[in-house]
Amino acid sequence: MLGILRIAWKLLVNDRAKFIALLIGNTFAVFGMTFATSMFVGVLFHSFATVTNIGASMWVMDPAVQTTANSIGMPDYVLAAVRSMPGVKYAVPLYSGAALVQLTDGRYQAATVLGLDDTTLFGRPELVAGQIDDIFADNGFIVVDDADYRKLDSPGIGTDFQINANRAVIVGIAKVAASGLFGMPTLYTTYSRAIQYIPNSRYTLMYLLVEPQDDGVVESIKRGVAQLGYLALTKREFMSRIQNFYVYQTGMGTNLLIMTMISFIVGLSISGQTFYTFILENLERFGALKAIGARNRELIGVVLFQATVTALLGFGLGIGLCASLIALARMRLPDYFAMMTFANLGLSLVMVLVIAAVSSYFGARRVLRIEPFDVFRG
Repeated sequence: MLGILRIAWKLLVNDRAKFIALLIGNTFAVFGMTFATSMFVGVLFHSFATVTNIGASMWVMDPAVQTTANSIGMPDYVLAAVRSMPGVKYAVPLYSGAALVQLTDGRYQAATVLGLDDTTLFGRPELVAGQIDDIFADNGFIVVDDADYRKLDSPGIGTDFQINANRAVIVGIAKVAASGLFGMPTLYTTYSRAIQYIPNSRYTLMYLLVEPQDDGVVESIKRGVAQLGYLALTKREFMSRIQNFYVYQTGMGTNLLIMTMISFIVGLSISGQTFYTFILENLERFGALKAIGARNRELIGVVLFQATVTALLGFGLGIGLCASLIALARMRLPDYFAMMTFANLGLSLVMVLVIAAVSSYFGARRVLRIEPFDVFRG
């Protein structure tokens, strides 16, 4: 069988034009599928950036909340009620809202403001400059150094600006696991200062961050919060809720499916047609192999080997092209969201193997129908 595979390899690479065409078809099919899913994965990852960065085990919110971007206020009694529930280790408030920041040159920039509990500062980010205690100083704010940091003119410690005619001073610079989805810089301050600086509706309590005593009391806490008319979710459940919103209620999932299927169909049509033409042009050689004693299963092995080799080479080239383009885009656009994961790499691999399987099926059918005497006729 090893000798047959050597022959299969030589047949494949000797026809360079067809070989390159096969590689191009598979390469761009993999590129299109991987790029589409990478964009989608990147958007989903950044959509729940606040949940990731805060790191609370459980979140209590209004049932109408779908994402952290549309937070809805709750009355203050909810905080006291949740703290008194059995199994709650502690519960702290979190403010989340948007504000217009007036920079020193007079320009305005929208920013996300997160107000941490004044007593515990639970959910505070990791600082790379400054001291966390300085957040309690007059007008103290911490800025996140992420892809959107430069939109605030890359402020350093001591930089001041205006938020709703209130002076704000940068007292620390932080780093977080993920930047936000909508390209807005992020500022941290205390809960009391956030509700003082930013105009709000009647209720200012946007979220409760809850730490249960153990996993066994999570369901009882959820039931207790539901009796109050509100919703309690674990960190993972809240992330899934946000993901489902963007997938099923924004059209993003449909667009991903369409882009992926278009890439799959284009790759299948190009590779399938080119591979079938390649088989037709080499029928005499397959017939000669059959005439000298090659069995049907060995001929099928030749076809499968050729289809698989071109598929895997195209897969590698497509992944390399996609990774290079994403890396180049991130060099030029710091807040570019596309990211490759093992999941979308696996999906692309499966789909390119399906392309190889379909191509080899039609090629093998044609090879099995050939008779040795057809090669030598005439």
